[in-house]
Amino acid sequence: MKWIKKIFLFGISLLLVGLIIIGSLIFLGTRETPEKNADTMLILGAQVRKNPAVPSKVLQERLDASLPYLKENPTTKVIVSGGQGPDESDTEANVMKQYLIAHGIDEKRIQKEDRSTRTEENIANSKKWLHSNHVVIVTSDFHMYRTLMLAKRADIQASGLPAKSTSSATFKSYCREFLALPYGILKDW
Repeated sequence: MKWIKKIFLFGISLLLVGLIIIGSLIFLGTRETPEKNADTMLILGAQVRKNPAVPSKVLQERLDASLPYLKENPTTKVIVSGGQGPDESDTEANVMKQYLIAHGIDEKRIQKEDRSTRTEENIANSKKWLHSNHVVIVTSDFHMYRTLMLAKRADIQASGLPAKSTSSATFKSYCREFLALPYGILKDW
């Protein structure tokens, strides 16, 4: 019986250590700072709501985080990346583009990638418009570490601009990321 108890305690200890490591990596991503004067900014999509479509709270946080940077760096081009889910009335990319235009960003600076449904696809499908490694990726703070890890795997050296999460779904999003990050780390290992 003692060996069962020892195995159980060892398993719990491993789980706790794993949670601390994953939590630390997620926290590191929230502290990321963007490179100045990037050639390109990639804004990752999130759900849109209603008809006509408007950004969800999470997507609006990402867009609002990008605006000061884009206004301070007027030569930075923008890729808005996100497709259309079955419960969405428009593509995330189209809604993002319209939001940026409505907030003073010149339409000529914006490129739409409107086929992606996952982070890996956002990066892979947007890569054709990246002409240098001076890239800033905008996503939610909890999602930044994994996003930059996936970008690096796609041979994109990028810095991050994390959007601070304040929505009611933040706790759920962090919990989801605690599962997604280990999967992302182990998937190509």
